[in-house]
Amino acid sequence: MLGENEESIDWRRRLLWIDAMSGLTAGVIVLALCRWLSLCYGLPWKFIMFMGVVNLTYGCYSLWLARLRVRPMVWVALLPVANAAWTIACFGFAGFFSQTANVLGLVHLMGEGVYVGTLASLEWRWRGLLVAP
Repeated sequence: MLGENEESIDWRRRLLWIDAMSGLTAGVIVLALCRWLSLCYGLPWKFIMFMGVVNLTYGCYSLWLARLRVRPMVWVALLPVANAAWTIACFGFAGFFSQTANVLGLVHLMGEGVYVGTLASLEWRWRGLLVAP
C-alpha cells in the first residue's frame, strides 16, 4: 500500500488525464445539448457551441500531452496558461451576458471559471511533476 505522500504524488501525476477527460466530457456534453442548454441558460446557442468546441480542443491537447512519454516543459506550461486565459474569459462572459443569461447560465460560466482556474493553479504548481509520467 502506498504511503500518504506517495498517493498524493500519484494523484498529481494523473492531473493531465483528469484535465483531458473533463475537457473532452464537457465538450461532448455541451455540443450534444447546445440548443437545449441555450434555452436553459438564456445564452445564444452559437456561444454554447463555441464553449463546447473550446472544451473539446483543450481536452484533445491535454490528452495528447498526457499520452506523451516525455513532455517538454513549454508544452506542459502552456496548459495552465490556457486554463488561466479561459478562466478570465469565463468571468468576462459572465459579465457580458449578465443582463441576458439566467442564473443557471451565469452559474455555469462562473463554475467553469472556478474549475478551470483551479486546474490552472494545480498544473502550474506541479508542472515539474507533469513533465514526465
